[in-house]
Amino acid sequence: MGNLKLITSPKVDAVFANYPGFVRDKMQSLRELVIETAEETEGVYKLEETLKWGEPSFVTKDGSTLRMDWKEKTPEQYAMYFHCTSRLVDTFRLVFNHKFQYEGKRAIVFQLNQKIPKAELKECIKAALTYHKVKELITLGI
Repeated sequence: MGNLKLITSPKVDAVFANYPGFVRDKMQSLRELVIETAEETEGVYKLEETLKWGEPSFVTKDGSTLRMDWKEKTPEQYAMYFHCTSRLVDTFRLVFNHKFQYEGKRAIVFQLNQKIPKAELKECIKAALTYHKVKELITLGI
């Protein structure tokens, strides 16, 4: 691997810079986890980091858009968002059950003081980054 082309935008860096200190590192860790997972995922050669609805988002050729954000109205948590019409979150519930806290069909929610199960989250990220290749598989290749 290691041939990942990462395309990013100064606008994304600005959003990360504007997160409050207490959550910025956590958001940055999620960001790094997405990039690391993309680097390790076969068939992912280009990862575009952009803003969608003002939120840091990741787009790949065969993937489903992955977003992440922290919101002032729920300051004690931050989240990773998935396309709600996809089978992603339902599949994460099926495979990982209570490892994560979910919001409907669209998000995995993290509490500020929570230790994130990284190996499992990377499986979720990988499923999103390759979604259109794995969507026919019962558990999306997880």
